[in-house]
Formats: sequence, structure tokens, C-alpha cells
Amino acid sequence: MKANEALHLTIARVVENIEKVIIGKRDVAILSIVALLAKGHVLLEDVPGVGKTMLVRALAKSVNAQFKRIQFTPDLLPSDVIGVSVYNQKAMQFEYKPGPIMGNIVLADEINRTSPKTQSALLEAMEEGNVTVDGVTRPLPRPFFVMATQNPIEYEGTYPLPEAQLDRFMLKLKMGYPSLAEEIEMLNRSEKVPPIEEIEPVITMEELLSLQKQVADVYVDESVKRYIVEMVQQSRADASVYLGVSPRGSVALMKAAQAYAFVHGRGFVIPDDVQFLAPYVLSHRIIVKSEAKFDGFTAEEIVAHMIKRTPVPIQR
Repeated sequence: MKANEALHLTIARVVENIEKVIIGKRDVAILSIVALLAKGHVLLEDVPGVGKTMLVRALAKSVNAQFKRIQFTPDLLPSDVIGVSVYNQKAMQFEYKPGPIMGNIVLADEINRTSPKTQSALLEAMEEGNVTVDGVTRPLPRPFFVMATQNPIEYEGTYPLPEAQLDRFMLKLKMGYPSLAEEIEMLNRSEKVPPIEEIEPVITMEELLSLQKQVADVYVDESVKRYIVEMVQQSRADASVYLGVSPRGSVALMKAAQAYAFVHGRGFVIPDDVQFLAPYVLSHRIIVKSEAKFDGFTAEEIVAHMIKRTPVPIQR
């Protein structure tokens, strides 16, 4: 068996593991793995009860990662997330007590229910890869991956993420409700033993770190890079857009495309990868003008127009 075929089968086993718990959401499972391999983070926005937490737990168990959950509430403090220094009288010195941020895969549940100050503590860790407590900087575990959730229905008592913080999420995903047949299958699987309890790891942490390194080596042709930038720059010139996609968005789209190509067994990115990923990577980075919203325009529609208007590079 060739090396790339073996890698493809490994990733397929992770997807199959997730599908034992989350039925009918193959694209969401694949995109979550794409973000993990690309060293990005995911924002899951959907109503309660559709399986957001189970998705994250299934992914963590599949890769044998240390899973941590932070339940965000209005009274949560930054120290409750990143940890705190406590004085040890016996040793006569301060000792660091790590917070739940010190995990490999961290579920930031209902991130929009806590104060901006606490949100920033998490988002700084996502960007920098370390935390600073009492002037001492400590690196986060490797790999480090955050999946944050928020409920799009209830806004009372919430603190919406500012655009600069939304920009730190590589992908924004939605789960959606299952179909009739899928929901019946969920009942069948949950009748006796919860499926999440039966999941076994399919790769080690060392293998995951190796995969992340290999993703960075996926080839991106200059024509594809130009295609990404031309697409992104359209958002900045669109008359319906108040704030377009930042250069960080261009980098995120390229890195996600590398991981997506890798997941599909290719060592190079094609324009189809960029087109598929653009709505998930770019939509949450666009602010639509109020008058355009009134006319029914959405960020997703604007991204769709961007894809149509950008000339596709010719592969030679």
C-alpha cells in the first residue's frame, strides 16, 4: 500500500468513528478534521441538542487527545480559563494551577455567554499558542485545537464575538437537524449503550502531529494562490460589504485547502478545493452593510457571488 493511500485510510477511519456518534453529518466531520490538520479552530453555530458537544468528544477520542470542556457563563473569569498562580506555603513560592485551556482539544461551550474579557483570554491563547499568568508565559499542549459553540437563537445575556475575534476561527460550521431516517437511527444506536462510549482511538497523538507537518507540505501553485487572493479582494470592493475579508482570511483559506487536499489523498491543491471551502472560511469574516441586509443580502450569498466572479485558473 502506498503511503498516501495509508494516510487516506487513517483519516477515513477517524471520519467513520465520528459517524458512529454523529449520523448524516459527514461534511461537518471532514471539515472538523481539516481544521485540526491545518492547525486552525472551528466555530460551531447551531441550536442546542444537534450534537455539537458529541462531535468534539468523538473527534478527541478518535485521535486519543486530552479533551477539556469550558462552559462559558457571564461570571466566568479569565483565570477560570487559563489558570491561576497559588501560593504554596510549604514550598514558600507560587505554583501554577492550570486551567481547562491546557488540553489538546478544547470545547468552548456557548462562548458568546461570557464577558469580552474572558472571551479574549481564550482567543489570545488560540492565536499565540501560549498563556501568560502573572508575567510567566507557558506554552499550550501540542496539538491545540478549539471548537467553540454558540446558539444563534438566544441573544439575551450574550456578548457577540467582535469581528477581530471571529477572524481567528478558521471555519464556521453549522450542524443542522437530522433527517427522519437519521434521527430514527440515532434512537436505535442510543437505545442501550451511548455510541460515544464505544469509540476507540484510531491514531496516536504522535501520528496526528506528523500529519499536521505533512499538510504544510501540500503544494499550492502560484496560480491557485492568486485565485485565492483575487477572490478575497472582491469582498473588499463589493458595494454591499461594510468590512471585507482580511489577509488572515486568505491565509486561512489556503491552509484549509492544503488540509482538504491532504484528506482527499492529494499532494496539491486544486481550485475545486478553494471553491468548496470558501463559504466556510470567508462568510463569517464579512460584514454586510445594513441597507444590503434590508434588501435580503447575506454574507453567504456574497461569497457565492465572489466564487462565480473570480476567474478559475487553468490547470496545465
